[in-house]
Amino acid sequence: MAKRIFLHVGTPKTGTSFLQDVLFRNRELLAQHGIVYPADRFDAHFLAAVDLLKLPWGGLEADARGAWADLAAKVRAAEGTVIVSHEILAVASAAQARRAIADLGEAELHLVVSARDLVRQIPAEWQENVKYRSEISYARFLTALRNPRRSGRVASWFWTAQEVPDILRRWGAAGLPPERVHVVTVPQPGAPRDLLWQRFARVLGLEGLPLDLTAERANVSLGVPETALVRRLNRATRHSLAPDVHRPFVLELLAHRTLAQRTGSPRLTLPRREHRWVQETTETWIAALEKAGYDVVGDLAELRGVRPPRRHADPDSVVTTAPDQVVDAAVDAIAALVEEAARLRRREVDLERELADTRHQLAEARNVSVRRRAAEKVVARLERGGAGRRVLGAYRSARGRAE
Repeated sequence: MAKRIFLHVGTPKTGTSFLQDVLFRNRELLAQHGIVYPADRFDAHFLAAVDLLKLPWGGLEADARGAWADLAAKVRAAEGTVIVSHEILAVASAAQARRAIADLGEAELHLVVSARDLVRQIPAEWQENVKYRSEISYARFLTALRNPRRSGRVASWFWTAQEVPDILRRWGAAGLPPERVHVVTVPQPGAPRDLLWQRFARVLGLEGLPLDLTAERANVSLGVPETALVRRLNRATRHSLAPDVHRPFVLELLAHRTLAQRTGSPRLTLPRREHRWVQETTETWIAALEKAGYDVVGDLAELRGVRPPRRHADPDSVVTTAPDQVVDAAVDAIAALVEEAARLRRREVDLERELADTRHQLAEARNVSVRRRAAEKVVARLERGGAGRRVLGAYRSARGRAE
């Protein structure tokens, strides 16, 4: 049975993809040091979270069925320290959180939340919505977040996934000693690149371990014209593109592997006019976290963020204000799709050739089998009579001499 469990429950866009990638790739080394990251595939904890929360997720629900029970069983069976991490656990209800903690078994539980300032989180979350097929404009997204009632799917998801004090409340932080509730703040731009990792390592007891920190998976951001292009594509394919096609071609091929590589485009920012209410919200969070006395790894002041620049690239109007940028992004997207289509066609031709070869071999095998069965029938008839047996004997004798 695990002695300690570090349960990292959010939030999205706080370096979580990098953290989980490092943990997964180094799980054998971690096990040698008494630390278990129970996963037999890189997205195991994601599927477990989808299963626990019963979330619709682009057709992955079937793949996720039973994943939480499997993960919980591995946690209960593990020895030493166990780490469970996925950011969408942030949206768990209080009842789902209680069930999850009970399923993980008796152990010293540590609750971990990583948090980044709303100045960066708001544009990042809108962009994530777009990458996952949303057609909502940036202006409408901001209006929804400002609504005090926080009603509607957009605002409800955002605040459930991002409001740090409420996430900790739902996950039962009040029932834990404050030193076992860890808030990891994301450094501001300009900080050393490995500072966030050092903070995670300190909380999870990974300091000093010779881990491979080479990034293989990261949830990279898009520029303004690239995001606008994906949103237009979402509108154009809303009825024609199934989720199991959108994920590999739009999300992975276009967004992550192609458009995210265009680093020269203007970055999405929070409009300066939104800064005041964002800061007012942030101050309430800081006050609540300070009062609770949790273990803060970093500095709660980092949650205030940096005042947005005066110049703001508007993704809702970039098609008309900077059409060349969108066209350039579209050309790269088309090129990627054409190259992928060519690769798939080459693979199709290879498969067709392999299939033809296999059919030919099967036909040859059937011909040999038919001839063999015919010969066996003749032999069987001959062996039933004395004359036939003498003929067979003479044939076999002659064949033996010939050989």
